[in-house]
Amino acid sequence: MNQDSSSINEPIVIIGGGVIGLCTAYYLSGKYKNITVVDSGDITNSCSFGNMGYLSPSHVIPIASPGIIREGLRYMLDSKSPFYIKPRLSLALVEWMLKFYKSSTASVVEKNSPPLSALLNLSRALMDNIKADIGDDFGMESKGCLMMCHSQKMFEKECHEAKEALRFGLKTDILNRQEVQALEPDVEIDVTGAVLFKSDAHIHPGKFMKSMHKYLLGAGVQFLLNTEVHDIDKMKDKSFEIQTNKGIIKAKQLVLCAGSWLPQVAKKLGIKLLIQPGKGYSFTYEHVEKNIQYPAILMDGRCAMTPWNHELRIGGTMELSGINKQVLFKRMEGIYYSVKRFYPGLKIDLPEKENVWTGLRPVSPDGLPYIGKPKGYENVFISGGHAMLGVSAAAASGLLISELFENSKPSISMDAFAVNRF
Repeated sequence: MNQDSSSINEPIVIIGGGVIGLCTAYYLSGKYKNITVVDSGDITNSCSFGNMGYLSPSHVIPIASPGIIREGLRYMLDSKSPFYIKPRLSLALVEWMLKFYKSSTASVVEKNSPPLSALLNLSRALMDNIKADIGDDFGMESKGCLMMCHSQKMFEKECHEAKEALRFGLKTDILNRQEVQALEPDVEIDVTGAVLFKSDAHIHPGKFMKSMHKYLLGAGVQFLLNTEVHDIDKMKDKSFEIQTNKGIIKAKQLVLCAGSWLPQVAKKLGIKLLIQPGKGYSFTYEHVEKNIQYPAILMDGRCAMTPWNHELRIGGTMELSGINKQVLFKRMEGIYYSVKRFYPGLKIDLPEKENVWTGLRPVSPDGLPYIGKPKGYENVFISGGHAMLGVSAAAASGLLISELFENSKPSISMDAFAVNRF
């Protein structure tokens, strides 16, 4: 059942201008005419802007998975480790950790992987449609992604994962060292083998954000950037007055897409969400004369690489240390030296600390996003907690929110993404 036509012009406010917020605005703007996106930054400094740009149907295993706790404990003594939880006095962290621990079992992963796969596959298909609609100014390539393995043990593990991927409809090629080298003729590699996930694609996330912003402006969406939300007041008619550093914004419908800040924003409405910010690092080389051809995840090194012609981004880590922008440079060093171990022929230098980008990924306790309405509200919608899959799942998340607005049957089941599941 669709909403009546009088709702088309009611003010909709989306809090959060990252890739989730922009894709939500994209799908809502097809029908609704009074949409405002509010963001504390200028959309060029969010987690959506400096990530690896992957569109990854292959990432069907949530971050909360068997062995992740043991791995985290092992890494905690290593200053260059790819996964780190900073010990600190925080009840929110303790509660999150307990839920994360309970979610990191084989049975929970078995239950959560199918809905995550459905979300990622839907999003991957929708990105082709978005590219056709707004134009490809963001370097989308559909050549797949390599899971590179330095050790024989990791290669055997990844080959097993490739066989498991078949039940999710994913197409893979298992490649030996020589076959991987043939895909990278310009750069010497040092691996045992790799798995190519052929359904994956990648974009330049910064260019995508700019393209989407430009398109939405043309579609009549308003943007209030560098605008901080101080409080949200619920009015008698169930509308909202949003108190910001630039005045009051009125909304009839409210969408919360505030990334790692989502718990603080939701709390203003009495909504509790368990999310921890997972810090990641990246550095982009603007000109690499002999560059790699394929995006790659270095499985033993827990880091990733994305090429765009002569441009190359390296990045990774999952650092749970609260909301801060502090750069622990040893972690960037760890990424760099992992890259050099896998690609000894790649001519790149260790970046300077002041040039390292960092962003905060919003991580839920089970690794699945929150998408839906919170209990007690008919005109509040939440989309967040996508962890490292924000770009991969943004299009589908935006579509699902728009379907909730319309009270129409969702394209996929949303039960696993329920806002009040914890």
